[in-house]
Amino acid sequence: MISANQVKELRERTGAGMMDCKKALSETNGDMEKAIEYLREKGLAAAAKRAGRIATEGLVEAYIHGGGRIGVLLELNCETDFVAKTDEFKELAKDIAMQVAASKPEYVSREQVPQEEIEKEKNILRAQALNEGKPEKIVEKMVEGRIEKFFKEVCLLEQPFIKDPDKTVQQLITEKIAKIGENISVRRFVRYELGEGLVKKQNDFAAEVQALTSGTK
Repeated sequence: MISANQVKELRERTGAGMMDCKKALSETNGDMEKAIEYLREKGLAAAAKRAGRIATEGLVEAYIHGGGRIGVLLELNCETDFVAKTDEFKELAKDIAMQVAASKPEYVSREQVPQEEIEKEKNILRAQALNEGKPEKIVEKMVEGRIEKFFKEVCLLEQPFIKDPDKTVQQLITEKIAKIGENISVRRFVRYELGEGLVKKQNDFAAEVQALTSGTK
C-alpha cells in the first residue's frame, strides 16, 4: 500500500506530478530510489522542472465539429516560436481543442474554480449524502471524495483524455513537455455550442468526437 507521505516525499524530491509519483511507487513496490529512477527514465522529473518556466509563445487552435454545431478556440502556450510551428505541437493543440468540444470542461484547472462554487457544490453533495441516510461522521469524507470527481468533470487538465482515457489531459501535456523539452500550458479556451441554453434535442457529441478519432491512437 503506497502512503500519502511516500507520494509527498517523491514529489518533493523530483517535482513530478502526484499521479505520476503514485504510479512510479506502485511500479517499484514503494522503493523510493527506484521510483526516482523510474520517473527520470520516463522524463517526468525533468518535465516537472520545466513546468515552472515562462511560456509566452504558442498558438490559438480553432476546432469546429458537427458541421458547425460546436466551435472551440484554445490558446496553447510554449516557450519558443520554433516549437509552436512544429507538427507535434499543432497536433497537441488540436487534440486538446477536441477534448474541450467533447467533454465540455468549464475551467482549465481546479485553481480557477471560484471558491464560492466549490462551497456550493460541497453543500449540495453534503445534502445528497445525508438524504441517502449516510451517518454524519462519514459524510465529510464522502463529500471530499465526490468533490474530487466534480473537479475531474469540470477541469480540463483533470479529465480523462478522449483518445486514451487511461491518462489525464495533464499527463498528456507532461509527456509532451518531456519529449519536446519546453514548458507547455493551456492558457484559456472558449467553447460554443449551437443553440446552447435553448430547449432542443441533445446529441452525444462526445461519442461523435471519439468516433472520429477512433483508430488514431
